[in-house]
Amino acid sequence: MTPFDLAKDIIDKNNYESAVNHLGRAKVVLPTFSELSNPRSLDPSILKMCSDISADEPNSANLFRVHWYNNEGQNGLTEVPGHFILESDFTGVDAPIVVVLGDRFPMINAHKVLAAYACLVTRLITGQFNPAEDRAIWPSTGNYCRGGIAISRILGCRGVAVLPEGMSQERFDWLDNWVTEPADIVRTPGSESNVKEIYDKCAELSKNPANIILNQFSEFANYLINYQCTGGALNHVFTHLQEQNNQLSLAAFVAGTGSGGTLGAGDYLKDQQGTLIVAVEPEECPTMLYNGFGEHNIQGIGDKHIPLVQNVMNTDIVAAVSDKGCDCLNVLFNTKIGHEYLINRRKLSSNTVNKLTKLGLSGIANVLAAIKTARLLELSKNDAVITVATDSGALYSSEKNSTESKIFPDGFDLVSAGETYAQHLLGTQSDHILETTHRDRNRIFNLGYYTWVEQQNISLNDFESRRDQRFWHKLHQLLPIWDEMIREFNKRTGSV
Repeated sequence: MTPFDLAKDIIDKNNYESAVNHLGRAKVVLPTFSELSNPRSLDPSILKMCSDISADEPNSANLFRVHWYNNEGQNGLTEVPGHFILESDFTGVDAPIVVVLGDRFPMINAHKVLAAYACLVTRLITGQFNPAEDRAIWPSTGNYCRGGIAISRILGCRGVAVLPEGMSQERFDWLDNWVTEPADIVRTPGSESNVKEIYDKCAELSKNPANIILNQFSEFANYLINYQCTGGALNHVFTHLQEQNNQLSLAAFVAGTGSGGTLGAGDYLKDQQGTLIVAVEPEECPTMLYNGFGEHNIQGIGDKHIPLVQNVMNTDIVAAVSDKGCDCLNVLFNTKIGHEYLINRRKLSSNTVNKLTKLGLSGIANVLAAIKTARLLELSKNDAVITVATDSGALYSSEKNSTESKIFPDGFDLVSAGETYAQHLLGTQSDHILETTHRDRNRIFNLGYYTWVEQQNISLNDFESRRDQRFWHKLHQLLPIWDEMIREFNKRTGSV
């Protein structure tokens, strides 16, 4: 089957029955997409079950924590998804920049576990994955494969992480603790930009029919769960802020390209609020902007190709940011000297400064792109820009240490902190940014041909079908169908 063969019923009854029996014995209950988009609708007994276990355990109750509404302690729900606002005293632009926090997701402290759940559960409920016999292969540059391993552990199936060897040490440390066998971590050559090498390894692994490739770049379940759950959560944050300022509009949504899934939230926000969608990539690998290529260190975005699940023709702006800027700001935001400078010299509140540790490398990139967008569009204090911090600085301590040794060999002091803030944040201008025309969007869309048609054997008709927005609107019809199939699956397991 191809990524376009989106099942609405059971494909293989034997696999389905095996999955029902497997999860029934383990007493696993699967949450629906609608429950994850509105966890307050969950039965109180489920919420109590979640509060009784750690968010870091491979426990099936943690499936019901795979959403944006976890509180800071990860032991309950918040009324509104966790977020903070960066104001003009920090950013230098009038528009408030709203950052929604991904580090509250369970097990991996990053929101990519949401996509991993969607990609595997839709295979389970349609009989396309047998957890007793198949292996789930998770190609990724880090967070998605960690999410996949976590979901695999909970469901009692074998999971294999395929990721570049140059990713952060924290990713590998986590994987070492979670995989059932060391061989289930497959390192491929390169770093963030080297997705082709991941695909090559997956092609090799797929020769074994028991290896099921769950490719986030081409699994439309990734797009759909972000459309419903991430889009809904971000819209909730905005409407909450709008209650405090009825003049506030949601001018733009900013997110790194990555797998293209998170950008699906932009489609939801555009449907609800007319929000512009800004896709972010590294200056060092400007695929969309300049048909460019290259190595970079903004882990989580900029993979030197156009994902199949990225709705390119709905993109309004493309912005590129420097990986050096992200690396240097990672040092500023996560060192005592950096905090001292921001609090004492820039007169920022300690509350604001402490929240900056919640920004991982891709989150920093998103904030810089949001500043660029605000400058380009000349946004006012009533024009909010919303973005996500997929993970936090805690995942990049090794990268911080590396940056300090390479860029600040004489030490990171107050002068270094001031120069970093002035150059890489306040100095952010509206360069390397494009308001896309129809011709621009077609050019970017066409780049995907070489990956998906020539290399991955997607039919030209299927590839072209995504150019029309009706394709994406039709996808949304799958959400209630899959929810009903999840409910029926749970009934069959007897675990409800």
